Amino acid sequence: MRIVSWNVAGFRAVLKKGFEEFFSGNNADVFCLQEVKALPEQITFHPEGYQLYVNPAEKKGYSGTAIYTRIEPLSVSYGIGIEEHDHEGRVITMEFADFYLVNVYVPNVKRELTRLDYLMQWEDDFRAYLKNLRERKPVVCCGDMNVAHQEIDIKNAKANIGNAGFTWEERGKMTEMLASGLVDAFRHKYPDKKDSYTWWSYLGNVRARNIGWRIDYFLVSEDFSERIQDVIHHTEIMGSDHCPIEIIIA
Repeated sequence: MRIVSWNVAGFRAVLKKGFEEFFSGNNADVFCLQEVKALPEQITFHPEGYQLYVNPAEKKGYSGTAIYTRIEPLSVSYGIGIEEHDHEGRVITMEFADFYLVNVYVPNVKRELTRLDYLMQWEDDFRAYLKNLRERKPVVCCGDMNVAHQEIDIKNAKANIGNAGFTWEERGKMTEMLASGLVDAFRHKYPDKKDSYTWWSYLGNVRARNIGWRIDYFLVSEDFSERIQDVIHHTEIMGSDHCPIEIIIA
């Protein structure tokens, strides 16, 4: 089974930047998208053989997640069941025969860290949500998690300590997430790989120079980790400030 995750930074925008070509050429079983910034009726791409599920934010043109799947799920749910968190379309959970797939777009703390306190609560609640799922089946959680966990996951680590996405608080919550029984699939396969990023600023031609951050992940239940065949960063695919990432599961 092959699953792609991609923060598209606006579905209608990425549709004009080669999304269909990547989708058809990649031919994954499931495509999880974040930051779609669109209502279901605004998503006009309906490839044959795939079902589309969308969780839009209540605020138009903001946030939102979507999943294309050609494997019919047993069930689908939206949000994490906490009203405070479920207005921004950040989570879709899909149940398959032997695992749950969770597509997530984690809140950004903002440049001045104005949402840091909110994020701390979100992280605790989301971790509890995944733990509850894992009591029933293994979990594969993917998406833009808006944090570079370790110094190896960011090009200029020392210069970015304390900045949004690389605060000790955010990094600590990712450490707690992994300690709760999840595996960072990319680091599971490539524990020492450097200079492998998933997001680059639009400023200063930094993508061409690969001055990036790894903030997009597949987190997999520990008891499911032996099924990870590979994790791929499709850094050659443009269209967004993030690149698609892919996991291959046996």
